[in-house]
Amino acid sequence: MISTGSKEALVQKLVKEGKLTNAQVKECTETARKHKKTVFQLILEKELMGEEDVFGFLSRELEIPRLNLAALRVPKGIIRLVPKKIVERYQILPLSRIQNLLSVATSNPFEIMFYDDLKELTNCDVSLVLAPPKAITAAIDNYYSESSNMESILDDIDEENAGALKVEKGEDESSATVSVGNEAPVVKMVNLILHEALRLRASDIHFEPYEKNFRVRYRIDGGLKESFAHSRELYGSLVARIKIMAQLNITEKRLPQDGRFRANLEKHEIDFRVSILPTYHGEKIVLRLLDKSGVKAGLDKLGFSEKPSALFGEAVKHPYGMILVTGPTGSGKSTTLYTILSTMNTPGRNIMTVEDPVEYQIEGITQTQVNAEVGLTFANGLRSLLRQSPDIVLVGEIRDTETADIGVKAALTGHLVFSTLHTNSAAGAMTRLIDMGVEPFLIASSVICVAAQRLMRKICVHCKEPYKIPEEVLRRCTLKSSDLAHVTAYKGKGCPNCNHTGYLGRIGAIEVLKMESEIRELVLKRSSSDAIEKKALEKGMETLYENALGIFKNGLTTLEEVLRVASKG
Repeated sequence: MISTGSKEALVQKLVKEGKLTNAQVKECTETARKHKKTVFQLILEKELMGEEDVFGFLSRELEIPRLNLAALRVPKGIIRLVPKKIVERYQILPLSRIQNLLSVATSNPFEIMFYDDLKELTNCDVSLVLAPPKAITAAIDNYYSESSNMESILDDIDEENAGALKVEKGEDESSATVSVGNEAPVVKMVNLILHEALRLRASDIHFEPYEKNFRVRYRIDGGLKESFAHSRELYGSLVARIKIMAQLNITEKRLPQDGRFRANLEKHEIDFRVSILPTYHGEKIVLRLLDKSGVKAGLDKLGFSEKPSALFGEAVKHPYGMILVTGPTGSGKSTTLYTILSTMNTPGRNIMTVEDPVEYQIEGITQTQVNAEVGLTFANGLRSLLRQSPDIVLVGEIRDTETADIGVKAALTGHLVFSTLHTNSAAGAMTRLIDMGVEPFLIASSVICVAAQRLMRKICVHCKEPYKIPEEVLRRCTLKSSDLAHVTAYKGKGCPNCNHTGYLGRIGAIEVLKMESEIRELVLKRSSSDAIEKKALEKGMETLYENALGIFKNGLTTLEEVLRVASKG
């Protein structure tokens, strides 16, 4: 236990060594008293000394060893010794236990309150190890996360329980909104999986059965990460629970099923889209997380650079016409369109959509779900929708000639129409519509602009560091070192915040082709997409590659990500 007097003596030693001035110490001391922090915490917050210097000094003077938590694996038995509320309150982490001596990591060796709590809980004496506060916070998130508790929950469910829990009776199965408070073991397991997906910013959850086990994976920033695997006896209960939540037929195991449910998790209302597919070893389930808060930010918060955002802003001011967004599956097309619609969602406008499936449910917008089994196709739905006097129409995707033709004609008869297409470039949308059988004069007259977009992973801000780009990467980009003479390249070193990937979050790269008179002439002549793109470039269009390269030059992503989503041409 370290006394207050020794703490003050240590601070004065830093002054004598010339690391701090008396004025800095006085300011930190006063602020520390006011906010109930230590002087050393304030020194770090104000960046008066580096983390390495502060903890090196404390370790040397107090004779307390330092530890790299990222390189350590703490046994689950040790983690269970100390409850989550204790480690979060004192920002400590139990590391090991040898007989009656418990080793604990802390960033504040002057805190004395937790000694008694730990002794009472564990009947152990406490030995301290030093670690930086960020490392301890990340380790607490890792070891005390929901998925780390999964194993203990699974241990509570034996084979007999699993069989008994295949159909939960306590839920209101007619309700689309599901309560996540039920504590039955399988219910609790599903709830933990959903909470963990939200904490990790996952876009999808994959439940995959195999011959002897099943696994759960999360898609985070476009890549899949395995969460845990377990033996097969619980899988039937898990599938039944999700089917009940999504109001699906729990007895049907031979045919694909689609559904959805809504849950309130951590003060977020999340829509889950459910897809169930029969496979050789059982039913595979994929849940897509749709957080409505992500589409309320507004057009300027989409994350695109200034030039394409301004072009989008101009396009949506048109009273009628067609705006198309293109790109592969998972490139953020729906989020972009929903965000634009949210900015236009006012009581004075009748906004209607026809989608397959309805991804985000937004109040104030009339949304129709395609159901081909009963004859409600995109074309039929759009045709009926146009009789409802809409001002703005969203067609989830143009898949066939009939839908394309109706959409284009709707844009010519006083409606503002938004839709998506699967093409690689903005210019390719024109030739795709012509290939579908839409007359060129209709395309030239109706289309306002076309955007092609991709999602790139952002460098983790917690472990971002400059680095030298390999010559091989420069060659693939047809760049020279001189081309990037005034650009600092960054990459993520890898840390607990980004699961050691070096990336945290995603950002959109986009090219926006504005329909101008010269481009209309090329469309009327049925010119190739290359010719249309060449003319658009002459008119000042920024290509997908140029936009992505600009994001790299701003230090937000890596050159490898630029290459992954676009090529120079």
